[in-house]
Amino acid sequence: MIIEQNIPLADKNWFMTGGPARYWCEPHTEQDFAEALNFARQHNLDIFVLGTGANILISDAGFDGLVIRPVLTTIEVDGAAGLVTAGAGVSIPHLIDTCLAQQMIGLEEFSGIPGTVGGSVFINIHYFQFLLGQFLHHARVIDRTTGQIHDVDAAWFEFGYDHSKLFDRQYYLVNATFKVTPVDTIKASYACGRRDEIIRHRRQRYPNSNTCGSFFRNFLPEELPFEINGKKMPFVAYYLDKIGVKGALRVGNAVVSYQHANMLVTQQGATTNDVIELARTMQRMVHEQFGIVPHVECQLVGFEKNPLE
Repeated sequence: MIIEQNIPLADKNWFMTGGPARYWCEPHTEQDFAEALNFARQHNLDIFVLGTGANILISDAGFDGLVIRPVLTTIEVDGAAGLVTAGAGVSIPHLIDTCLAQQMIGLEEFSGIPGTVGGSVFINIHYFQFLLGQFLHHARVIDRTTGQIHDVDAAWFEFGYDHSKLFDRQYYLVNATFKVTPVDTIKASYACGRRDEIIRHRRQRYPNSNTCGSFFRNFLPEELPFEINGKKMPFVAYYLDKIGVKGALRVGNAVVSYQHANMLVTQQGATTNDVIELARTMQRMVHEQFGIVPHVECQLVGFEKNPLE
């Protein structure tokens, strides 16, 4: 396995911004992954594990450590048990397509969501009422400190909304096994149609390039000191719509999408600082009107401290 130096990251994330990685590697096996972690320990380096870069914002200064992009891309299907195992580097769209081709359904609920299995399990991706953690059966993770591989069940991940135990960054996903449902040809065809319709809906409703998706997370009930029409309104997009930023607010070459008020989009020449300043402006406007501050959902990479706290 090769450890490279000073590798650009702007072309490896959806915002298309950010500086370089001090070190970079692409492990193809569990042993490679362990060797990469050992290299980081020996050189006292911070670690960031990168998938497709669909939910991250990288500092303009880059990442002063080791960026690991797993190329663990095998998929194994156990039709009799209704289980499919995918490496951390497998893309979610490819995993869904593989399942449907084998007449196994369930994961098509996440159609149109970019990212890898590793990143998707990390953040427990969701779409409407479905959470990826609801489908996870068991997984293999690697210990950052020792490089040892552990087999864990779904409960180990302590899944929550946009959260998992992997946020502690003591362990990294190697592969995940999902529980899916074997069906007949007619039901599989229906699921394929559902996949296509979900993708069509997402493309109509959301931008599909130069964005990280939802930039701010929804509010927790305890964060809202007031009610609207007799109930608490947790959806951050509600407040962003009210302040009128959709398709209108811009800082430098970063703009709020005309399709969705909680999605920021970069244009040619944008910097990460443009995105940060745009997000700060949105936070300030929501606070001035409602007295609450949106919290970032996008993963911030390479910053010495959170610039949006």
